[in-house]
Amino acid sequence: MTNFWAGRRVFITGHTGFKGAWLCLWLERMGAEVHGAALAAEPGSLHQLVAPWPGQHHTTLDIRDRDRLTAALQAARPEIVIHMAAQALVRRSYADPVETFAANVMGTVNLLEAVRASGTVSAVLVVTSDKVYENHGEGRPFSELDPLGGKDPYSNSKACAELVCRSYRDSFMAKEGILVATARAGNVIGGGDWAEGRLVPDFMRAVSDGRSISLRYPDAVRPWQHVLEPLSGYLAMAEALATRQGGLPEAMNFGPDPDSFATVADVVDALSAACGLARGWEMAPGAHPPEAATLTLTSQLAAASLGWRPRLDLGETIEWTSAWYAAHRAGRDMRSFTLDQIARYEALAPTSALVSVHARMAMAG
Repeated sequence: MTNFWAGRRVFITGHTGFKGAWLCLWLERMGAEVHGAALAAEPGSLHQLVAPWPGQHHTTLDIRDRDRLTAALQAARPEIVIHMAAQALVRRSYADPVETFAANVMGTVNLLEAVRASGTVSAVLVVTSDKVYENHGEGRPFSELDPLGGKDPYSNSKACAELVCRSYRDSFMAKEGILVATARAGNVIGGGDWAEGRLVPDFMRAVSDGRSISLRYPDAVRPWQHVLEPLSGYLAMAEALATRQGGLPEAMNFGPDPDSFATVADVVDALSAACGLARGWEMAPGAHPPEAATLTLTSQLAAASLGWRPRLDLGETIEWTSAWYAAHRAGRDMRSFTLDQIARYEALAPTSALVSVHARMAMAG
């Protein structure tokens, strides 16, 4: 069994965010040489909780600053780039659409321009969102063949980022031998997320404050999944790009099994039970920005192309998430605890992103 990532030079944008910190810790565990570029980590963030970061290189910058981003990428000399930096909150996008479009659209343009100037990058994976699809409320899972859309500024900006990638791939990258693809993930939960306006962090803050969480749309259905699920897909997809696997799709969904589609209220009730609490929510008063009633994905293309599939059901996802926050409240060593969850996940998925694509193909042949 080979470890593709050992010694591999990887450049990650948004590494101080929730998903970025999990990904960097996982790559570090596998022996990759990680170079991160992002805004400064928030106090108490997962990135700070799992520090120190031996052997990793971090640059604090705003991806809207093309010159600094280009300089950081050239200094890193990576082979693979995974672009995760973004303004990722729907409600914040309503409050500041200019910031959202600047970060999510022009930030992606800046990243791809930096890649073109690098001279070392062979593969780029741009992480967008499950919200890139034009949603008419039909209730069916979206596939990669569905049209892009997005009504709110966040969703629309991520759909625009998809179009930016398509344009750069067709206009520049293909000629320069650089493979570019996009990854679209469902609603991600797990330990270490503290963002305002996200369900699990808001729930955990409510628990700490001894109050019930207020829900804007308790009946909204979403494709909930543990953070390690899409990250395993990103790793598999990036590896396939870097090893030049033929016929790789230009975009792929990474979502949970349909049995894990659930309402917001269902997730809160499950979290409450996991924490030993009674029902812990109430209706939020007042008017709220519109959100889709149903948003789900099909990941059949990722299964067919990469052999990727989710390994945790919704109950396990809730269990792993609540256990992480319980450990944090108990003052545990969160770097060790988070690494233990990664190891536990690896044991569940020995033939997914954690085994070389070449090795998997050899076994299949």
